[in-house]
Amino acid sequence: MNGTPDGTDPGASTVAQRLRSLPEHDPHDAVENAVLSRLAGNWHRRATVKREEPDLDDVFELDRPDFPEALLPFREHPTYLALDDGTKARILAWGWVSFNKNIMDIEQHVVNPGFALVTQDVFDTGVDGESTALAVTQAMVDEQYHTLMHLNASAVTRRKRGWRMPETALPLAYKARRQAQRLAAAATDDERALVSLAFTTVAEISVNAHLDLVAENHDIQPVNRMTAVLHNRDEYCHASIADTLAQEAWKHFSPGQRGYFLAALADGMEAFAAHDFTTWARILELLGVEGGQEMLRDIAGASGGKRLLQDFSGLRRLCRELDVLDSLPFDWSTVSTEAP
Repeated sequence: MNGTPDGTDPGASTVAQRLRSLPEHDPHDAVENAVLSRLAGNWHRRATVKREEPDLDDVFELDRPDFPEALLPFREHPTYLALDDGTKARILAWGWVSFNKNIMDIEQHVVNPGFALVTQDVFDTGVDGESTALAVTQAMVDEQYHTLMHLNASAVTRRKRGWRMPETALPLAYKARRQAQRLAAAATDDERALVSLAFTTVAEISVNAHLDLVAENHDIQPVNRMTAVLHNRDEYCHASIADTLAQEAWKHFSPGQRGYFLAALADGMEAFAAHDFTTWARILELLGVEGGQEMLRDIAGASGGKRLLQDFSGLRRLCRELDVLDSLPFDWSTVSTEAP
């Protein structure tokens, strides 16, 4: 094994530099600094006595919407258009809380369990090498920070709006539910591991495009936009790690394992592209929106090929590298395959 004279892995320090616990940020940007200060403060205190904290409330703008209206699957439906501004504002606030919960559920139920299997070298990726082990383990730490970032962002929304909106009122995110269903259908530990790797690969390579849906919208609450921006900076590195791990694991798969992995990968892509109508149904129920369930049925029935997430350029590059574009059971014509 290559190494320095003292026996350390020369790649380890490079990986460590790329994967810092806190995302890169501009200390002169008030919103970025507030998001990161709250994050760092919460992390090191954990169970200690609460102290005065840097306050995201100071940079919260009450007159901004909390979530892009363009991301509502029913935004053009007559029932939604007829709602008063107050109800629409609550729907958008709930949309932000559910977006955060979706991210947190993916990190906790999809990504970190998948990375945990990699650290055990279940897929023969050579994770026992120091730099690889460091990269994957640091990525898992990053995901915990990201969970806290999104939890903070929902908390400040609840405080400033004065609306309760607990995450616990919402179901497990559709992406995590779909993985759980596929894991339950798997017959062996080997198949379950392949499902986990497939969904983790989809999550880490497509999460940038998912976060961009908020990060690139300058009309919404700046705290919310910056939360997505800061999270996204780490994920560009994580996408590279997930891509490399998938390619290394692929080399060791049998033909049967490859087929099973590709089926799970396509299923994960379908799940990550879809609107979560179950969550929206719960939100409309909580708000008592008259005709809300009928509206969702109309939209779900008429949506056809419409998707929430449409940028699959990163996953297409991976499939091209694996030479499986034609064998993957996924309709590429329904998504964008070129980077914006």
